[in-house]
Amino acid sequence: MKPKKIPMRQCTGCREHKPKRDLIRVVRAPEGEVSLDFRGKSPGRGAYICPNVECLTKARKSRALERSLECQIPDEIYDKLRSEMEEHIFE
Repeated sequence: MKPKKIPMRQCTGCREHKPKRDLIRVVRAPEGEVSLDFRGKSPGRGAYICPNVECLTKARKSRALERSLECQIPDEIYDKLRSEMEEHIFE
C-alpha cells in the first residue's frame, strides 16, 4: 500500500516548506476581509504562516502576505493577526 502524501505549504515568513497541518492559514475572504483560518476551510485566497510571531513579523516586513493575498493589509489587521495568533497558541 502506498503511503499517504502529506500536503506541504511554504511559510510566507521564513519561506520554509512544512506540512500544511503545522501552519496557520491567513485568508482574504471574497469580501476583502483578512483573518486567520485555523481550520483551513474558510473560502477565499489563502497564504500560510508558521504559528510564531517572528514569522508574522518577517512576512510583514517583506510584505509577503500582501503579495500572496493580492491586497493591501493595514497595520490594524497585522496587530489583530498577532493577538489572535498569541491567543490561539496558548490555549
